[in-house]
Amino acid sequence: MDRTVVSLEEIRSNPTVQALIRKADEHLGAQGYTEHGQRHANLVARIASNILSRLGFDPATVELAAIAGYLHDIGNVVNRRDHATAGAVLAFDLLLRAGMDAEDAAIVAGAIGNHEESTGEPVNAVSAALIIADKADVHRSRVRNQNPATFDIHDRVNDASQHSFVRVDPERRLIMLELTIDLSKASVVDYFEIFLTRMLFIRKAAQFLGCGFQLFINRTQML
Repeated sequence: MDRTVVSLEEIRSNPTVQALIRKADEHLGAQGYTEHGQRHANLVARIASNILSRLGFDPATVELAAIAGYLHDIGNVVNRRDHATAGAVLAFDLLLRAGMDAEDAAIVAGAIGNHEESTGEPVNAVSAALIIADKADVHRSRVRNQNPATFDIHDRVNDASQHSFVRVDPERRLIMLELTIDLSKASVVDYFEIFLTRMLFIRKAAQFLGCGFQLFINRTQML
């Protein structure tokens, strides 16, 4: 069946989308959260689409993963609590207005509505790819606080993260998250204290895609 293809570039150029991402990030910044703006949106879009592309999904589904990745945090403009649900509702309406087929818009909405580990589950391939891409973004560039003396554990662990990379091995059906952490700034124990549930969520998403999951920190396998 033919599908009306709406591209990531069309969504990215939408002034309403830009306003939502900008204001959502401002609202989170006012609450002391790490960066959730253009950097995070574009990175998650790229990782999510790359995961499905590497696993052999069709180009239209790959593009849906990119769009879901780009839009996944717009619900923060409403409230941090339940932002996944709010974002799903906002995204569904935006995508319909952009000309996307209702079924494809529903796939993206389902992915956005299920990207948080406290309330979500991988419900489709786009959802699984979004979960992995979103939870893999741990990096010093996300820290807004300029005073290390006042870092909380989230700031400390993100600041310690020098590099993160999601590697997909389609032949072995394996998804790997590779992190490089400055252990003078945060320990591996610190990382697991706040991110263990996220890593288990990634593993569940990888399993949904028929893949195993491995976590490497400083080249040592942890999961």
